[in-house]
Amino acid sequence: MESKRITSSFRDPSGYVFIEGNTVKRVLKPIYFEQYNSLTASGFYQNLFDKKYLIRHQEVSKNQTEIIIEASKIPFINYPYEWSFLQYKHAALLTLKIQKLCLEHNFTLKDASAFNITFHEGKPIFIDTLSFDFYQENNPWLAYKQFIQHFLGPLVLTKYFGQDHLKTLALHLEGISLQKLSQLLPFKSYLSPTLLTNIHLLAKYDKKYESDKKTVNNNLSKASQVKLLNGLYDFIANLSVNENTEWDHYYNQINYNDAAYQFKKQFTKAWFLSIKAENLIDIGGNDGTFSRELKDVAKLIIVADVDPNAVEQNYKQILKNKEKSILPIVADVLNPSANYGFNNEERFSFIDRVKDSNLDGCLALAVIHHITLSGNIPFSLSAQFFSKMAPHLLIEFPTREDSWVQFLLDSKREFKNHFDFYNEENFEGEYAVYFEIVKKVKIDSSERILYSLKRR
Repeated sequence: MESKRITSSFRDPSGYVFIEGNTVKRVLKPIYFEQYNSLTASGFYQNLFDKKYLIRHQEVSKNQTEIIIEASKIPFINYPYEWSFLQYKHAALLTLKIQKLCLEHNFTLKDASAFNITFHEGKPIFIDTLSFDFYQENNPWLAYKQFIQHFLGPLVLTKYFGQDHLKTLALHLEGISLQKLSQLLPFKSYLSPTLLTNIHLLAKYDKKYESDKKTVNNNLSKASQVKLLNGLYDFIANLSVNENTEWDHYYNQINYNDAAYQFKKQFTKAWFLSIKAENLIDIGGNDGTFSRELKDVAKLIIVADVDPNAVEQNYKQILKNKEKSILPIVADVLNPSANYGFNNEERFSFIDRVKDSNLDGCLALAVIHHITLSGNIPFSLSAQFFSKMAPHLLIEFPTREDSWVQFLLDSKREFKNHFDFYNEENFEGEYAVYFEIVKKVKIDSSERILYSLKRR
């Protein structure tokens, strides 16, 4: 069976991840045998599995040169710059809970990268099995600085300056530097004991000892480290952000009546069943209202929206109702995340991850007019984009008579005539290059059409 090493798995000398068929496996090198054997024999791995903190694995083979384990496969890996504020908080809190649990069992996290966490079955989960090491008495938490750069930094920047800062790690894969973080934060942040200690003073000493090339006496008892973790946990748990966004509470503004609204829900479910699908992606899915109709028949529903508040509302519903099949992510169709990192192969693009997931269907409800008229994207290019998502597409087309379309056209002012191409005929013609029309239905009491399309 052909195996393929994951190009993002190269930083850790303890091992690497590879794909074999439809399975995810990890090679452990001899340098990590002692830790792995202790983590396994002590039951600590099992403890993490039981708490659903760490992705499960099982041992496949073992010899003197390598140990191979097979991990449970996560269907869609998501990154920190695709999380809402609450998701980011929960990822940070999970990291702190794991470190605290480590200390209770004489282990420690040797790194605290936000990329070690992804969202799966409604919750954050840790995915780097080799991040654990032995705790050394009175040693500080070596991953502490990384935790500040990857978690606390982006969260407090978001608190003060808005949710664009949740995307910090897309620009700074290693995390924002302590010095820059301290400079960016407002003066009032010095009044917070947590931020003063964990960012401003930390940045000051980090810079001092980096330039002086001196060894710092970093003795820190386990009790002091637990106190540090508890302080960070309480501070992050109480963080909030108050920022209105364009599509927040979108479904309170819809411009068709309840009968049309219900028809759209019913048609969506009937379409999903008709294509015999198991999974799909909902592009511009807002808070997941329509894809949520499929939660009992789908194994995975990725709901992608540009609005972090809408994604947050979706995530809160998932937590409340324990909806394991729905995965909410922040994604901008007009600027989907790219390949980042070394050789552009360390963090994978949104489109590549969707394609690799081999999804059955794609929903695009009430989004094409925004792509076309707000984003100035021709039908030919949006059709190409949707053809990469899945073989089946259910797309809603608001005609020129729709009030939202009229609003968007009027906003173009003197350039309104440049969008004369926006009509049903041109839409069907351009999409015909990539799709065939399976079904076309007008939504009663509205100026909108539903198209069930199949990729050619």
